[in-house]
Amino acid sequence: MKVLIDHGRCQGHGRCWSTEKALFEPMDDEGHSAVIGGEDQPDDPDLVAQAMRAAEACPERAITVVRH
Repeated sequence: MKVLIDHGRCQGHGRCWSTEKALFEPMDDEGHSAVIGGEDQPDDPDLVAQAMRAAEACPERAITVVRH
């Protein structure tokens, strides 16, 4: 899967990394995030569920999860 963050939409709430610390990490002091290990991630069901929870937690809907 790919986990994409639209940094133009992200407002730095940090809900993705506060919700799913195994998949996201803070990128700066303003709350913006990065996907740990990059946007290409294994299509593991648990990881997909984590990515979907983080996407749903984002108030700006700046996270897109694309399954292969």
